[in-house]
Amino acid sequence: MLDVEVIADPEAATVALHPVRSRLLSELAQPASAAELAVRCGLARQKVNYHLKALEEHHLVKPAGERKWGGLTERRMVATAISYVVSPKALGPVAADTTRTADRLSASYLIALGARIVREVGDLWRRAREADKRLATLSIDTEIRFRSAAERAEFTQKLTESITSLAAQYHDAEAPGGRPHRLVLVAHPLPSEPSQSTEESADTTPATPTARVD
Repeated sequence: MLDVEVIADPEAATVALHPVRSRLLSELAQPASAAELAVRCGLARQKVNYHLKALEEHHLVKPAGERKWGGLTERRMVATAISYVVSPKALGPVAADTTRTADRLSASYLIALGARIVREVGDLWRRAREADKRLATLSIDTEIRFRSAAERAEFTQKLTESITSLAAQYHDAEAPGGRPHRLVLVAHPLPSEPSQSTEESADTTPATPTARVD
């Protein structure tokens, strides 16, 4: 079972987003039969079987052995992943696209960047699994509480200069056998906690700019 599966097919996304089927997927983190699921979810077994069939047709669940119950033999099913993410690819031409947002300091551009990461890495990861290979990635995730907007701007400037310098040092467009990588750095305010003051929650100071090296 995968930790996360990226759903790129529109029909599979529709199936997974159905409330009942989404509940069944969460219940199938561990193998279960239709009868077991019917009891847990308060549904008729026939209805559970109907939804399981749709999930299986779109490769969201798979067989996980059999269970003998009441003189009957039932198939047990299990989800193909612990959790799922719908790729913007499933939305077709209306999916978020960085080329449609001119303001690189806007929230919409940052969201489009996130959508592109899901789409690109999701496709790369699927192909890597099909080839039985690992996909080399790097993730850095941290929190910084700036004392002031001025210090945030200073940090942004220094970070941008550092990344630009490193990229220039290691980038070689003509390297034989080299493979281009995408580096995306983003910063955004953390969601407000209920205990935070109204003034802090309503901060409208522009977010830290995105430093981007393609």
